[in-house]
Amino acid sequence: MLRRLFTEHPASVGESYGEHMAMAGSFALHMFLGSLACLLHALLPFLFVKTGSSIIQDLHGRMVTNRQRKPVPNASESSVEGDSVTASPR
Repeated sequence: MLRRLFTEHPASVGESYGEHMAMAGSFALHMFLGSLACLLHALLPFLFVKTGSSIIQDLHGRMVTNRQRKPVPNASESSVEGDSVTASPR
């Protein structure tokens, strides 16, 4: 039971727990840096003019466009309401 909590979602996107941790950590770092760029851009509009949108496009490409998802055996029980990362691709 406990092991499934840590492995079911990573397996659904074709990753091990460690691979998923690295990928999610990479996304978190890019989102953090993008948010800092957007904050600085809000204060000083001549800085980081396209950085935020470029990071969003890159992350979207990595997460949605270029990822092959595997079906989860009982997805209705394992999905978290409002968790867009676990949603099925369009």
